[in-house]
Amino acid sequence: MKWQGGRRSTNVEDRRGLSGGKVALGGGAIGIIILLINMFMGGDSSQLLDQVQQQLQEQGNGSTTERALTTEELQTQDFVNALVGYNEDAWTQIFKENGMTYKAPKLILFKNSTQTACGGASAATGPFYCPADQQVYMDMSFFEELKTRFGAEGGEYAVAYVVAHEMGHHVQTLLGTSAKVRQMQQGMSEKEANKLSVALELQADFYAGLWAHYNEKENHILEAGDIEQALSAANAVGDDAIQKKMQGQVVPDSFTHGTSEQRMYWFKKGFTTGDIKQGDTFKNLF
Repeated sequence: MKWQGGRRSTNVEDRRGLSGGKVALGGGAIGIIILLINMFMGGDSSQLLDQVQQQLQEQGNGSTTERALTTEELQTQDFVNALVGYNEDAWTQIFKENGMTYKAPKLILFKNSTQTACGGASAATGPFYCPADQQVYMDMSFFEELKTRFGAEGGEYAVAYVVAHEMGHHVQTLLGTSAKVRQMQQGMSEKEANKLSVALELQADFYAGLWAHYNEKENHILEAGDIEQALSAANAVGDDAIQKKMQGQVVPDSFTHGTSEQRMYWFKKGFTTGDIKQGDTFKNLF
């Protein structure tokens, strides 16, 4: 991925040099379960985040200290600044083509734990978008988990896919899609509400592919194997793949993010069509 020439965004806040006492979600069952359930969570993630926040409050609340970022952390910051810049440019263009104005979100890099408008977050929550403050939150340790625990290829374009997916949830907020889904889910059975959650997540995958299309057309950053990295990440976080790996069986009615096949399909559709109008994942849902 040839990202070094990209414009750097000013909408990235790096909190990795800050610490606020011990946080002990740890590598035990609770942290893993929260990671699995909330992986790539967009939209209404407040319930799980509140649970994490409670644990953060119970397990440590020391004074805040600050340290200098390491050379490696500064390099990661530069990479993320470029990714966010690429997303801002592409979505500004897409919105302009459709007679709208794009409002960019902020991306927060953190380590171990941080506070959000949706509650407290830890590394165990995985990357997520908080609609309450319209910000993306990301602990980079997630990508090592994605590679070692879930079998994804890893690589820079896997990170690009995740960032673009979360930016896709911001687009859904701007377009009113997320709010409409939450309203529709009220009073629904869990099974039917889950179908809407799946459609929301698959649309964010489509938007990630759409971003990849526009970005490549404008900046020509793709190298051999990049799209395969994104597809590998999408495959690894399908509901069926996670359930089979963690519990040995697949329960379709409990899906909230879509199967591996669906996630790869919608990313590829966004990438190949380059047409935002092709991203109706809610069509013929029921």
